[in-house]
Amino acid sequence: MNDHLEKSPLWGVLVETTHSLPLYKSHKNYIQEIILPEKPDVKPEEISERLGMPLGEALVILEELSQESTPGKKD
Repeated sequence: MNDHLEKSPLWGVLVETTHSLPLYKSHKNYIQEIILPEKPDVKPEEISERLGMPLGEALVILEELSQESTPGKKD
């Protein structure tokens, strides 16, 4: 993830909005369990198109999953 996105004051708004989406947890689980094992270098645009979800949601989910899989990485 580009650090400048996380430092943007709008990043927090995007994360909060993403977490309020009804399918957020299902999308995150599907990406983690199905998409990433098949294609670890998948781009947010590809996920957005494949699942018919907002690009912002894909960005947030990929960033969260990368932080979960990288111990010691900042939140």
